[in-house]
Amino acid sequence: MDKIAGLKEILTMDPNNAFARYGLALEFVNSGHLETGLAEFETLLSTHPDYTAGYFMAAQALANAERIPEAIAKLNDGIASARRTGNNHALSEMQGMLDEIDR
Repeated sequence: MDKIAGLKEILTMDPNNAFARYGLALEFVNSGHLETGLAEFETLLSTHPDYTAGYFMAAQALANAERIPEAIAKLNDGIASARRTGNNHALSEMQGMLDEIDR
């Protein structure tokens, strides 16, 4: 069974499984299905607004697709999430990326 099918099966049993939703989003993005992956990130972040890694990876996917304004918005949301949760490592990484792309 491929990773996407396995993650979908997990989500069928537990639609609120944040880790599986995050993994599915990544798998779609990494396999060239950007819009599907971004939709999965949106689902993840709407139900788990403090899943900080989701913002960062969505922002990276958007930046790689040269959708810089959207990436900046996602980074700003992620930075707010990192502050809420006290995740200073993620905060630093996202701020660094934001500084790099927002010139």
